Amino acid sequence: MSLRKFLLPNIVVLILLSAVWVAGIDRVYLENDHQENLSKYLQVQQRVVDNYVYEADINELYKMSMHGFIKALNEGREESEDRFEISGTPADTVFTDLDLRNFREAFSKFEDAYLYIANNYPDQNMTRLTEGAIRGMFTALDPHSVYIRPEESEQIQEDFDGKFQGIGIQFNIIDDTITVVTAISGGPSDQLGIISGDRIIKINDEDAVGLAEEDVMSKLRGPKGTEVKVTIKRPNTPSLLNLTIERDEIPLTTIDTFYKTDDITGYVKINRFAATTHSEFMDAVREMKEDGMERLIVDFRNNPGGYLSQAIAIAEEFFPMGTKLVSTESRHARFTSDALSRKNGELRNMPVIVLVNEGSASASEIVSGAIQDHDRGLIVGRRTFGKGLVQQQYELVDKSNIRVTISKYLTPSGRTIQKPIEGDREQYAYEIYTRDSAIDDAASFTGHVPDSLVFNTMAGRKVYGGGGIVPDFIVPEDTTLSHYVFNFMLANRADFNFVRNYLDDYGDQVRAEWEGDYQRYRNQFSWSDADRQRFVDELSGHGLVISEEYTEPTIEDDQLKVSQQHLDEVLWMAEARLRAELARQIWGQEYFYPIINDAFNDILREAMNLWDEVNNLEALAATATN
Repeated sequence: MSLRKFLLPNIVVLILLSAVWVAGIDRVYLENDHQENLSKYLQVQQRVVDNYVYEADINELYKMSMHGFIKALNEGREESEDRFEISGTPADTVFTDLDLRNFREAFSKFEDAYLYIANNYPDQNMTRLTEGAIRGMFTALDPHSVYIRPEESEQIQEDFDGKFQGIGIQFNIIDDTITVVTAISGGPSDQLGIISGDRIIKINDEDAVGLAEEDVMSKLRGPKGTEVKVTIKRPNTPSLLNLTIERDEIPLTTIDTFYKTDDITGYVKINRFAATTHSEFMDAVREMKEDGMERLIVDFRNNPGGYLSQAIAIAEEFFPMGTKLVSTESRHARFTSDALSRKNGELRNMPVIVLVNEGSASASEIVSGAIQDHDRGLIVGRRTFGKGLVQQQYELVDKSNIRVTISKYLTPSGRTIQKPIEGDREQYAYEIYTRDSAIDDAASFTGHVPDSLVFNTMAGRKVYGGGGIVPDFIVPEDTTLSHYVFNFMLANRADFNFVRNYLDDYGDQVRAEWEGDYQRYRNQFSWSDADRQRFVDELSGHGLVISEEYTEPTIEDDQLKVSQQHLDEVLWMAEARLRAELARQIWGQEYFYPIINDAFNDILREAMNLWDEVNNLEALAATATN
């Protein structure tokens, strides 16, 4: 290429840009932020149109994005006289005869609106307005298609990668002070002897009192191998502890707890599906198998899902090679597929019960649906959330991300997991609280579900579609923990405060007596009368009023008013929670759940009575395959 041919186009561009600058027209094109914002909007629009599971309506996408754009512009201007005047301008949100044929026409109209606002209101944060437009655009889609800001993307990715880099503590902020709940076993803090109850009062020689939780995390987390200095005030220790901690990789475990509920029954609680979930799960079940486990309860309650690959990896452990586990269906052939078990699973002959509730979603529903449809085990609990849409994540020009629904899940029998999307996003999310609580067994669903939503398992049992997984045995919600006194305790963090202060005073004696024998603690520890009174005093300090004039619990302002008789009747719930919290602060997070399960877990207790039903199901499935 000659020098003349190379220079001529660039000279023309410079002349044009100079003319624009001199004329004062569309000067925003010369600013990088504006170019990035417009590119980002175009990226989002194109990704949605090209990949969304359903045909996207270009006109609706544009209209909703403009509503979001102007809503962000007028944020904080509630009174009509304070709102920006956009009528008749390119940013007008009154649409007449709108007939956009493709996303490029839609982008051109948005670009006109963007440039109008940028030129006429130069003090506006156009990045924030663009984010408003993108969020508005996503209201035209399903509730699981979302925009994720750059700073949120990193945190979410860490959660799903199953690890982060930092000092390895769980903490709470109590009275503006960072209080260690527990040091993560094997992490840098644990190795330096940091214990529950330690207060971090300085970070890198700067005052840490009064920091918000996100500020604490940003100061304590950092790349592996870097160092952070902390100053610790330890109860009953006169001098401060100054420690330099070298950051390291800290695992984010997805198994809350696993243990044997009796000599032959194993229990595993999985809180989400992240990159390490399958390996954590198999480590847990292998350990319990070595200890004599012959049957397994898997607890997916309140598990919101996560990686599809991890759900499939866990599901296939329960089946022979070639078993269909889940299907995805889309208007795009590239997003339509069947997932089959790729191996003979280690647990394919082990009796299994799966616990679910309305908080079990997505990946949890995939595993549950496969086990139910193949008559492989019993599903016990309450109907699951009904999140059966598959998202693909796309990174944008500024490192933010969008998640776009690309397909929907079907169980092996052909049931759609996704519940109907009705009303706005808030109504959709809170649908789980408005369900028919009177339905207390799966058989009663027959009268509520149309024939089109009745399916058959591989052995011929009836199962039900319409959204979520309907358990084989429905256990009504235990309302014990919705009690006034219990919730008052949690709302005021009185359980944590009490245990923290208890360990401040008696930590050495408690650890000397119990730390070496958790099982004995679980079975035998109890609170003394003095401890109970001390806890009641803690509640009173937060506004508990005890008076015989209150025949029923009464809430007035920030006070809870109860009679002594009523308090005596319900105090056992708080005592159980306090035992569990004490275990968490001595041994770690996984030791909290067995004590909670012992006291409150009706679904688990019901499941332990259903092993004969599991045996009957195994016999039925064997007959169907012969």
